[in-house]
Amino acid sequence: MSDRTMRWQVLLLIFLFLSSVVGQVTYSIPEEMSKGSLVGNIAQDLGIEVKRLKSGRARIYTEDKAEYIELNADRGLLLVKERIDREALCGQTTPCALRLQITLEDPIEFFSVTVEINDINDNMPAFKKEEMRFRISESAVIGAKFVLERAMDLDVGVNGLQGYSLKPTDNFNLKLQNQKDGSKKVEMVLQKHLDRETKDHISLILTATDGGEPRLSGTMRVDISVLDANDNAPVFTQEEYKVTVKENVPKGTIMCTVNAVDADEGSNGNVLYSITNTLDDVPNVFQVSEESGVVSLIGYLDFEKTQIYEIHVQASDDGGLTDSCKIIVEVTDTNDNAPSINIMSKTNSVSEDSKPGTVVTIFNVQDPDSGENGKVACEIEEQIPFFIKATSKNFFSLVTDSELDRERASEYNITVSCSDEGVPSLSSSVTLTLQISDVNDNAPVFERSSYEAYIVENNTPGLSIFTVKATDADWNQNARVSYILEDSSINGVPVSSYVSVSADSGVIHAVRSFDYEQIKDFQFHVKAQDGGSPPLSSNVTVKILIQDQNDNPPQVLYPVQTGGSVVAEMVPRSAEVGYLVTKVVAVDVDSGQNAWLSYKLQKATDRALFEVGLQNGEIRTIRQVTDKDAVKQRLTVIVEDNGQPSRSATVIVNVAVADSFPEVLSEFTDSTHDKEYNDNLTFYLVLALVVVSFLFITCLVVIISVKIYRWRQSRILYHSSLPIIPYYPPRYSDTLGTGTLQHVYNYEVCRTTDSRKSDCKFGRAASQNVLVMDPSSTGTMQRMQGEKSILDEPDSPLEVS
Repeated sequence: MSDRTMRWQVLLLIFLFLSSVVGQVTYSIPEEMSKGSLVGNIAQDLGIEVKRLKSGRARIYTEDKAEYIELNADRGLLLVKERIDREALCGQTTPCALRLQITLEDPIEFFSVTVEINDINDNMPAFKKEEMRFRISESAVIGAKFVLERAMDLDVGVNGLQGYSLKPTDNFNLKLQNQKDGSKKVEMVLQKHLDRETKDHISLILTATDGGEPRLSGTMRVDISVLDANDNAPVFTQEEYKVTVKENVPKGTIMCTVNAVDADEGSNGNVLYSITNTLDDVPNVFQVSEESGVVSLIGYLDFEKTQIYEIHVQASDDGGLTDSCKIIVEVTDTNDNAPSINIMSKTNSVSEDSKPGTVVTIFNVQDPDSGENGKVACEIEEQIPFFIKATSKNFFSLVTDSELDRERASEYNITVSCSDEGVPSLSSSVTLTLQISDVNDNAPVFERSSYEAYIVENNTPGLSIFTVKATDADWNQNARVSYILEDSSINGVPVSSYVSVSADSGVIHAVRSFDYEQIKDFQFHVKAQDGGSPPLSSNVTVKILIQDQNDNPPQVLYPVQTGGSVVAEMVPRSAEVGYLVTKVVAVDVDSGQNAWLSYKLQKATDRALFEVGLQNGEIRTIRQVTDKDAVKQRLTVIVEDNGQPSRSATVIVNVAVADSFPEVLSEFTDSTHDKEYNDNLTFYLVLALVVVSFLFITCLVVIISVKIYRWRQSRILYHSSLPIIPYYPPRYSDTLGTGTLQHVYNYEVCRTTDSRKSDCKFGRAASQNVLVMDPSSTGTMQRMQGEKSILDEPDSPLEVS
């Protein structure tokens, strides 16, 4: 859109809303004026100077945007821009006008101009058809009316359609009737009898005229054919015909031929035949030849539907005179219908606990054939627990013959076959689907008579162990199995504290973490219960076996590792190869291969001197002890089990290689004084002092009997601690059942007092003597007998005598 156009539209809007000088002029012009024709002097009529039209940039605006009128601003004239057709512009609407608006700028002025378009007689009346044809019998009565077509004229007012005329008027005249819509109904009325023998064809001219100047008109030709009067009617040779036919005859079979005679000549003597039945289906089954009168079959005959047909045949001539006759067609039966099975009442399902004789379905069998062709018998083809019972004529019942079992057969497809006694026999069948509804007559059955499952100890609580599964032969709710943990106790603890059972899936979960060393197996009962009413259930025994896990390291029973004392085994320098130094005793509370122990020497002061038995833990010498061997020997023995992964424990064995106690004491004193003592050492020190005090009084009596020559040796023990060296009891058995230690040791115990003037020598055979090197005890000796340990437990593989 250009800027000037937009500006003009804006100005137009301003004109509509501002109070400006408004003027109005009306012109009246005829339609069809040529282009450039003068409409009016707008400058003069509005009282505006021509220069004002130029300076104000005068514009014309039309509401419908059709530019039929233009403004010549130079002359101040309104001119025809395009040819105006009043009929195209306004149709039948009157008056017809163009409404224009003329706008001026600087200052703004607005003027309305109305141009009325006057009609001229430029359209003549016209008929849609050029000719109308009528066939009128010479016997038509006076006053008979025949409607003629109306003419159309696009002009209005006096220029529109004004009247009609019909010529010639020898036999007919014209009658006009006013209609509600303003138009007129045109009728041709017979005013004189027609005589075909005198004139068999009449041609008339219908003229329509308008009222314009000059007057215009349109014509249509009316062609009338006069028909001969029929004086004689056709007559059939017989009034009734009879035909017998089988129902299975094919289409096209001729039933009979009818005949009628007309005494007239020409077309009045030409007879045509037709079937006049209207209230039945005879016209769909039979037809008659229009000219020959031959009646034939065009449909199918059905004895079961219609046994007798009455065919009414009419004979007519061209004049419309008629005669009629009747044809009786008798249809005979053939066995062309199979029995029809109609279900009257049907049960879709029957309970499996229904008693024999229960009616399942009632059906009716119809055979529309007659005689033997319509007699029907029914039977069941399969060997199923049902039979057919005849209740009344053509009515049968399907009843149960024996007890039903849904678990054996949940559905029956029962085929009922019915046959007639015709030749050949015809039959039909129907298949009935019968569902056997379930009753809760089966308890759940577990897949096994008992279950046994394994779970490794130290399991995570909530772990799924395994699943019990029970099936119920019933259906739906009656087969919906729920699993329930039966109440019982294991070692006084409810079984629900050990396991739980998922009610829906039967999954057994561990409620707690199991410890094989506390419980190795347990059993409980699980009940499977269906959802029937009343519910049925069954039980099964479930045994859970706890599998051992290598979760316990070996425990060293001997030698006992003390917190503040040094325990040493004494080996004489005269010991031979294979000398039994001591035996490491260990146990593992696990089972199986997790408890199989092996002993290895991990560290040693002199690896070439000692070895450890892999299976029995015996520490023996592997060579001859010499004087060069150190007195203090420290062995680290590792004990491993056979689990995966294996666990182990270590024990330190102190061995003293010496022939006398003074040599041993001096060596171990140096080492023990270098140790750091913990807070518990005070307790052991007090206990040692009490024991040493007791032993001091006892040994004082014994020292008197000791030889005097030991006096010098006792001085060495002054201000030193006396070690206690343990050895195996004579009947101390090993874990592998290899027997007891064979050696009996005699230890010499020396005691000295502050006087440094006496010594004694004391020996004891086959007794348990232990030398304890306690740094806090100076010059004391402790005799330990029968120390309680875990070896005293009855389950221990060690024996203490």
